[in-house]
Amino acid sequence: MSDFQVTILGSNSAVFNHGRHPTAQSITIQDCHFLMDCGEGTQERMHECKIKWFKINHIFISHLHGDHYYGLIGLITTYNLLKRTEMLTIFGPKELKKIIDIQLNACNTVLNYPLKFIATHDSEKRLLLELPECSVFSFPLQHKIPTTGFLFVEKTEPRSLDIEKLKKYAIAKENFRLLKQGLDVYDSSGKIIKNKQVTTKGKTPRSYAFCSDTMYLPSMVKHIKNVTVLYHEATFLNMDLPRAKDTYHSTAKQAAMIAQKANVKQLLLGHFSSRYIDLSVLENEAKAVFEHVALAIEGTVFDV
Repeated sequence: MSDFQVTILGSNSAVFNHGRHPTAQSITIQDCHFLMDCGEGTQERMHECKIKWFKINHIFISHLHGDHYYGLIGLITTYNLLKRTEMLTIFGPKELKKIIDIQLNACNTVLNYPLKFIATHDSEKRLLLELPECSVFSFPLQHKIPTTGFLFVEKTEPRSLDIEKLKKYAIAKENFRLLKQGLDVYDSSGKIIKNKQVTTKGKTPRSYAFCSDTMYLPSMVKHIKNVTVLYHEATFLNMDLPRAKDTYHSTAKQAAMIAQKANVKQLLLGHFSSRYIDLSVLENEAKAVFEHVALAIEGTVFDV
């Protein structure tokens, strides 16, 4: 089992249809659990997908169209009913805080747990969250209302220990951390041991980028260059490009063009229009441009 996974909880645009729900995803990096968007029905989908939803401490809302956050107040109040005590941090457009406050005040609800809100900005790339396991950034997308994408980057040591080579030297275990950081150390006799004598290059940090909703936006490429997995909305087929432009959405072909330009390893397509029952047409259109494509089907777990 991978320690960096994305579970698709909702993949449809606008409304529930064809067994597909509005947008929501669960992201786990080691023992950190995140929720990305929270469309209506997200609580039910988390139960069905066996998500450790009480371990979620950070929620990210991309924008304030209802299919991306109408499930949020229900989740907030369910946590309260079940006596949550740990802080919950929500990242989203500044207007979201007012919406949450109005809803809680209207029903005279005082939460048992601290709720922290951090406003996102759609003007530039920003560091939102720094944890020992990963860093999370926001970056601008282009939609009808302010919208942000999110980038999750795991943290790894720059060097890995070569256990067989380490056996040749009397190096104290407390120095192993320094070796992983790329530093030279001394053995028990005071002799300096060069880092490259006992380490190898560490693994490349894995990354996941979430881009929904947005029109075709080549300027985003610099923010997601070389990511491991890219989720990009593909609301329409390219034959429906005029509709995509009118609604500030993307086509499957355009999503693939972004993936190609950004040199990503894998592209996930989602946010499907209800006009498409058979999603293979979207997948095939994208694969004509970029080979490594998968559909973000609900319940699917993707290893990053």
